[in-house]
Amino acid sequence: MRINDAGLDLIKRFEGFEPKAYRDPVGVWTIGYGTTSRAGIGVTVSPGMEVSEEQASQYLMAALDKFGEQILPGLQRKPNENQYAAMLSLAYNIGPGAFRKSTCLKRFNKGDDEGAAQALQWFNKAGGKVLRGLVRRRQAESELFLRDVPAFRVPKADGAEWLLRSLINLILGLFKGGRNA
Repeated sequence: MRINDAGLDLIKRFEGFEPKAYRDPVGVWTIGYGTTSRAGIGVTVSPGMEVSEEQASQYLMAALDKFGEQILPGLQRKPNENQYAAMLSLAYNIGPGAFRKSTCLKRFNKGDDEGAAQALQWFNKAGGKVLRGLVRRRQAESELFLRDVPAFRVPKADGAEWLLRSLINLILGLFKGGRNA
């Protein structure tokens, strides 16, 4: 499962693009869209390092794919794409290990979506201090988590996969329409 555009946009908006390495609020060297050496994607962030926006996007997607693989086994039920994106955004920010221990995940697994969205908002501190940026990010993640996924949309796929998804959506739409008639 890959992050959807809404989740990717959320992460990019809150991380912001920084072409030069900098220390984050707790002193960790960071670059691009929040990439750190701790992400474990083969990038060692160091003083003086610079990246293009294209490289930063590649680093971000590599980290999100890796973190997604690490959090998926802990999900005991299938999330919709917005729930997954919100939880992956949290995991990207706090680390997959912390996410796997989170009340957000525990509540999600119990089927408590409202409680999971509420627990998302608890991760608003860095270095023991509440940061307004984290409060806003957690609120945005919570809203994304609770947002319905549109039933009909053009999938991001090529060729036969796109056609198959389109036909499935069309057939499902016909069945839904038939029940309401």
